[in-house]
Amino acid sequence: MDKLQINHIQCDASVFLKMAKHCHEESQTSLDLPQGAILGMLDGTRLEITHCFPYPNNMTESSDDEEYQWAMMRRLRVVNVDMFHVGWYQSASNTKFLTETLLESQFNYQTCISESVVIVYDSDRSIRGVMPLKAYRLSEQAIKMYKEGAQTFKALQELGVGFEKLVVEIPIHIKSSSLTNILLLDMYETLPQEKGSQYLDLGTVGVLEKQIRGMMSRTDDLIQETVKFNRYQYSCVRQEHEKQRQLNYLSLENSARVAQGQKALSGDDIKNQFREISPPPRRISLILSEQINFISKEINQICSQSIAKLILTEPLQTSKEEKK
Repeated sequence: MDKLQINHIQCDASVFLKMAKHCHEESQTSLDLPQGAILGMLDGTRLEITHCFPYPNNMTESSDDEEYQWAMMRRLRVVNVDMFHVGWYQSASNTKFLTETLLESQFNYQTCISESVVIVYDSDRSIRGVMPLKAYRLSEQAIKMYKEGAQTFKALQELGVGFEKLVVEIPIHIKSSSLTNILLLDMYETLPQEKGSQYLDLGTVGVLEKQIRGMMSRTDDLIQETVKFNRYQYSCVRQEHEKQRQLNYLSLENSARVAQGQKALSGDDIKNQFREISPPPRRISLILSEQINFISKEINQICSQSIAKLILTEPLQTSKEEKK
């Protein structure tokens, strides 16, 4: 399962539009995250996505969810549509998509269907005119982590799991038909010239502020998790010091008893008195660190685009001032 290699994903344009429509409509009418299934097939190292359908929001039982999916796939098979389940999609912001729930769901998908991927639709990127779809799979280390239920720092260290090794991003390409490409070219020619200047708009202040706020929130949460781990280490050190102090005192007492011809006392009672302190789970810290890493990359991309636009428009502004 974890040996499977998927180099890139090819998604039909119609599937992309269906996912975008579903995510936009549900985000305006429901508080739940829009989710759905993606169907297709694996061709060598390329995963082709040819169809999708949304999950309804009124289902509360997992059995109802599974029954609905099977019913949909049976109906799609009747009309000769690809009905092989290859993953799922979800609408989420780039700063909030990586959660414990998403990772557990993807682990269950990859365990049952080895080629499964999760596609995240980011509405914020869509508003900025950036490719809003990103595809992810769990890394081999993350799969081992969930299989073995690793939570402690020592267990994660033995598995070699770091925050940068939780998920692997798979490049995704949108496939359009020739007629669609002709239509897009025709629409581009009808675009008024004055409308072209909007692409030089920076328009990143609100987005950048949102990303920075998200980073501040994740950093605060990570600090709280670090404080918990530091308290655990302090408690372990203090317990060990107290244990050694009592054992040293017992050793001195036993030396005196032996000198008096008495039997030495056992130190088992002292050892049993100090139980091992349960370490705090470190998986949340890994997820928070990866979230901060994603936000940092997004901020870097936003700033790079803004700087490129500024450099591009600087000669035009200088020429305009010289003419005045």
